[in-house]
Amino acid sequence: MKRIVIFASGSGTNMERIAEFFQSSHNVKIILVVCNKVGAGVIGRAEKMEIPVMIIDKPSFYNTNLLSEKLLEMQTDLIVLAGFLWLVPSHLLHAFPNRIINIHPALLPKFGGKGMYGEKVHEAVIAAGEKYSGITIHYVNEHYDSGDILFQKSFEIALNETPASLAARIHVLEHTHFPKVIDDFLKTKIK
Repeated sequence: MKRIVIFASGSGTNMERIAEFFQSSHNVKIILVVCNKVGAGVIGRAEKMEIPVMIIDKPSFYNTNLLSEKLLEMQTDLIVLAGFLWLVPSHLLHAFPNRIINIHPALLPKFGGKGMYGEKVHEAVIAAGEKYSGITIHYVNEHYDSGDILFQKSFEIALNETPASLAARIHVLEHTHFPKVIDDFLKTKIK
C-alpha cells in the first residue's frame, strides 16, 4: 500500500480529485491532509471524505522537525502539494528526497517563484501576451517552482481570455492530469 499525504492551503478541489481517483484503490491511500490555513475549504472536503486533517502553523513547520518525524512515522511514501503556498523546509526535503511533488498553474520555468500563485499567475500570463498556458507538475526543492519537471500539458490561449477563464481551463487540466501523474509516479518511482 502506497501512502500519500497532501499539503493544501486553499479550497481543496485538487485534493478532492486525487482522493476520488484513489478512493477504490487497494494499492494507494490518502492518509492525511496537512493544511496551513484555518478555515480553508480543503478541510471540509477532507473531512467529508473521512481523511484526517492536520493544521500546522509557521513556527512548528519551519523551526521544528515534528512534521517530518510524524510523516516518517506514518510511513508516508509521497507528499503532494496541491495548492500549498509555503516553501517546503529542508527537514522535509531531507526526510523525503525526490518524494515531494507540486502542481503549478503555468508552464514553468515561466511565471513561477515566490508570490506566483492562483489569479496572479493567470494575470501575468495574459499581461505578457503569452500564446500558451497550462500546468506543470514538478519535484519540490529548496526554491519555489524550480524542481525538475515531471509533466507539462499546455493549450492555446484564446484571444478574449481573462484571468478567470484561464483559471477555469487550468483547473480542468489539473483535475484531469494530476491524479494520473501521481499514479504513474507511484508505480514507476516509488518501490
